[in-house]
Amino acid sequence: MIRWLGHGAMVLVLTVLTQLGGLAWLVALGFRRRLAVFALAYGAIWGAAHLAAPALAGRVALPCFGAPLRSASPLYCVMMRHYVTPELAQAAEAAAEAVAQAHPGTVTLTLDGSFPFFDGVPLLPHLSHDDGEKLDFAFYYKAEDYLPGHTPSPIGYWVFEVEGDPLCSPAWPTLRWGMGWLQPLWPNWRAEPERSALLVSTLAADPRIGKILLEPPLVEAWGVAHPKVRFQGCRAARHDDHIHVQR
Repeated sequence: MIRWLGHGAMVLVLTVLTQLGGLAWLVALGFRRRLAVFALAYGAIWGAAHLAAPALAGRVALPCFGAPLRSASPLYCVMMRHYVTPELAQAAEAAAEAVAQAHPGTVTLTLDGSFPFFDGVPLLPHLSHDDGEKLDFAFYYKAEDYLPGHTPSPIGYWVFEVEGDPLCSPAWPTLRWGMGWLQPLWPNWRAEPERSALLVSTLAADPRIGKILLEPPLVEAWGVAHPKVRFQGCRAARHDDHIHVQR
């Protein structure tokens, strides 16, 4: 009984994290070399999703590697969290091209998009990202100079630019995690404002983009005020560690 509860928990965790990984674990349960079969089954499901998602769900996979647009970490691709609608993919690619033209050598990094299938399935821990119409971008970072394709955090999130939380008094429930215990672990890099501002402005000017979420202190500091650039409120996650865009 405990054994099967463990397998059930594994299926649940893999499904929550990757949408389709639980199916691969179920396939592997019938074999003695379970981990090897799981890896093979997961790879086959990953490839099938890549091919089927455009036709079945109207979503395409964003680039995992290369330039000027790629995932900030291979994990987003491995976990099938890099799917968006074709229109949003085109807008992301066009914005990355624009920044690279203005600043040669710039690499624009994407974070969470959506899973390949089914509207309404949330991409935890996000409150949205459930329909292929949302995508997060990492900031560009600098030490002395711009650092192409690098973020302080291995996954691009949770490196906050605004000290403390001056906009919101303590409220519950809230996802405005400050994660102060994590901040000393990151290298002392800061968001590179010129490129980051150009990315926001380019996306805001794109008719395929309907809304951009960014913390007001960064909107002011970067000079990117625009009707599409908004504050997400005090109960959603902070947006001074990434740029959220949606159709």
